[in-house]
Amino acid sequence: MWASNNVIVRFPSSGGTPPPCDLTENFAVSVRDLRVWRREGSRGPDPAGKGAVMERGLALELASTIRHDGDGGVADDLDTLDGTKRWLAEAAPVLAEHVTVGVFDAERLAREADEELRLALVALREAVRALFARAVRPGPPSPADAQRLLPLDEALSRINAAAALEPVTPVLEWEVEGPPAVRQQSAHPAPRERLLAALARASVGFLTGPERERLRACTAPRCVRYFLKSHGRQEWCKPSCGNRARAARHYRRQRSADD
Repeated sequence: MWASNNVIVRFPSSGGTPPPCDLTENFAVSVRDLRVWRREGSRGPDPAGKGAVMERGLALELASTIRHDGDGGVADDLDTLDGTKRWLAEAAPVLAEHVTVGVFDAERLAREADEELRLALVALREAVRALFARAVRPGPPSPADAQRLLPLDEALSRINAAAALEPVTPVLEWEVEGPPAVRQQSAHPAPRERLLAALARASVGFLTGPERERLRACTAPRCVRYFLKSHGRQEWCKPSCGNRARAARHYRRQRSADD
């Protein structure tokens, strides 16, 4: 008999020249960035000097399919079916790591994605971003969707329903040499349900884990990202956002002085 390890997340109801750039600030990294660095033979940025790429979790990857387009606007990676397939293909290595143990061909799913899957991903992203907006309080939410966030009960319902799509059971393993270990085995063969469930479980794990306290919405002009704050002085998700924020602050000070 299969047992489900689905988890439920709940929130209580209460609840001009710019100055020099600080190149030491940490910043978020997306799967698109990682693919570029891999093609170029680079391990990616390491501003902390610790020799490791600062990767983002799966929940942040989904939320960050809404992003600054580089030209002052907002881009949506899931806005079209082609864009959704492209995002799934770029994220395939990360997705495959989070889907429950078993055969899961993320690249094939990216090729075979249809409009139904795209809409399901968009609906789940809306729930994740609504809960992210709640998690960063009393700080501001991302301006991309701050005026059209889902109500709390609907966001929770979507997350929990998606997490319940894939029943899993723990399987105990014990090698001749080494300690006992547990792996999760899926009872669902459909790849799209397994994908949605994995994204939802990752979101539940993030929102109920310690990293939630580090979640912030970048406040730089035109940025719409959520990111994980890496140190006490970090205000923005990446150095280019810090540059824009400093330039805007410097411009406001000059205008104020001129007035």
